[in-house]
Amino acid sequence: MSYLVLARKWRPQSFEDLVGQEHVSQTLANAIRTGRVHHAFLFTGARGVGKTSAARIFAKALNCETGITPTPCNECSSCLEITAGQGVDVFEIDGASNTGVDDIRELRENIRYLPSRSRYKIFIIDEVHMLSINAFNALLKTLEEPPDHAKFIFATTEPHKIPVTILSRCQRFDFRKIALPRVAARLREISDAEKIRISDRSLALVARRGEGSMRDSLSTLDQVIAFCGEDVADEDVQGLLGMVDRRLLLDIVEAVQERDSRRALDAVRRVDDLGHSFRQFCQELVELYRSVILCKVLDEPADVLQVVGEELVDLQRLAKSAELDDLQRAQTVLMKAEVELVGSSFPRLTVEMALVRLANLPPARDVASLVRKLEDLERRLAGSGGLPAVASPARSSQPAPVEREPFVPPKKSEAPAPSAAGGGWSGLVTQVRSRRPMIASLLEHGSLLKQELPQLEIGFHAGSFHLEQVKDAETFAVLTEMASEFFAQPVNIKIVPIDAKGGQAPPSLLEERKAQESDRKKRLREDALEHPMVQKAIAVFEGQVADVRPIDKGYV
Repeated sequence: MSYLVLARKWRPQSFEDLVGQEHVSQTLANAIRTGRVHHAFLFTGARGVGKTSAARIFAKALNCETGITPTPCNECSSCLEITAGQGVDVFEIDGASNTGVDDIRELRENIRYLPSRSRYKIFIIDEVHMLSINAFNALLKTLEEPPDHAKFIFATTEPHKIPVTILSRCQRFDFRKIALPRVAARLREISDAEKIRISDRSLALVARRGEGSMRDSLSTLDQVIAFCGEDVADEDVQGLLGMVDRRLLLDIVEAVQERDSRRALDAVRRVDDLGHSFRQFCQELVELYRSVILCKVLDEPADVLQVVGEELVDLQRLAKSAELDDLQRAQTVLMKAEVELVGSSFPRLTVEMALVRLANLPPARDVASLVRKLEDLERRLAGSGGLPAVASPARSSQPAPVEREPFVPPKKSEAPAPSAAGGGWSGLVTQVRSRRPMIASLLEHGSLLKQELPQLEIGFHAGSFHLEQVKDAETFAVLTEMASEFFAQPVNIKIVPIDAKGGQAPPSLLEERKAQESDRKKRLREDALEHPMVQKAIAVFEGQVADVRPIDKGYV
């Protein structure tokens, strides 16, 4: 005799057997009791949650030889045929392989005839969203006014792909994913009936792999039994499924909370040694942090969490010993690391650095304290109208309070009154800038060597770009004309190359300006660092001054 897989052997045979779908079972049972059975139903939901099983149970309830009943006998010939998928008047059609309009036309022809032996002809179309638009259109009229002896049950995982005209003609039932504790409890019943010795911990892993699908969970249990036999060890289940041991995940969370980087890194090494996927490991760690957070914010987290056995106690213990802000921050860091793992060439390093960062982050309470100190400092500065001026150090140990004036950035330093020559040169450059900015930018790199009107001698570094540009005939002519206009007399200009090795030429206007800016910035930094409020801020935040910027230069 061929082996019958657990998912088929333990398929629900009555509404009471539908685990996690009580809202559907109760509605259909009440409709049968009151005689208010619609002619078309749409069952939607994830894979393996009981849609097709519910359709078969409903077909048995309508065609059971004992009468229309919400509890079919499962013993008469009609019930047995439907259970085996061989019902004469129950047609199970795969929408994925019967998508054309011709298939629907054949179905319409079949509907016209009365059932052979049963009360109703029942058409169960699985994955109905796979039908073509023409097939749906061919079905519309029949679906709206079917014969009294016909019932339709559609099942799909993607209801959004079904035309609205079809949806409006059906009663819709949404099947939910089955909670992990319910799946684990059902797996325990089946394991005991099959005489399989397996721990609750392993069943929880199997149920978690199913992700809310009873069929997927039973298929996984079949795989586990085939690998381990009747005695199932926890280590074998973890190795087979490639899942990280929950104890290892809990150890990592504890290590992060205790700021133990070595312990966290050792856990990563064990994950690598076991051959687990670092991305899956990171995903499971994110899910674990979610569970801890829910334990932190909910009084009764068992109704929300997908955990069984003693794991809830461990989660509550971790939640009690951590701050909510720390848990949320850790989850955020791990979610970012999980994204980085997608294209990372160094997955272990990515995970290690994320855990080291979490283990060394200061507690959220310390950060909040620093923020409060900063806000307090801002209020004090705002109340004083700005940074107060630096007061002279008092000689007594208890200095008398001094009245502080608002701090004003030092004004740009006044340069010594320029000589006639220097003033004339800078004035000439300013005049040229107002009309020919490009020529003025060249002159800023030049040094005034001689000004004995009508003679004007300007030096540029030998071989420089600026020298060659000023010597250009057109540029030189414009410069001579503007200089004669500025000095109100004809001027003879001589352009001289300056050899860097032949002595030191007077500084250019650009060099003078840079020297003044450097001196001003130096004085500003010294004034800022000596200010008592700045010194107190450094002490409070244990920091250092990285940069000092003058506020009159447009910085904010």
